[in-house]
Amino acid sequence: MEHEQPVRVLLTVEAAAERLSISRTRMYALIKDEEISSVKVGRLRRVPLDSLHEFTRRLISAQQTTSTSGS
Repeated sequence: MEHEQPVRVLLTVEAAAERLSISRTRMYALIKDEEISSVKVGRLRRVPLDSLHEFTRRLISAQQTTSTSGS
């Protein structure tokens, strides 16, 4: 029986950037601009997985709104 990897709830900035296929610098910019939320755990910055899902939903919604209003 194979053991499944636990789903991480908090990701490093680098792991979050990798999930979105963007650079680490771009991820920090999105965090700074409050497009993606993050939390501090001690001295470490972490990105909640839900924050990535919310960001993705907002992007999709904005693009659908733009494409339907342009038709």
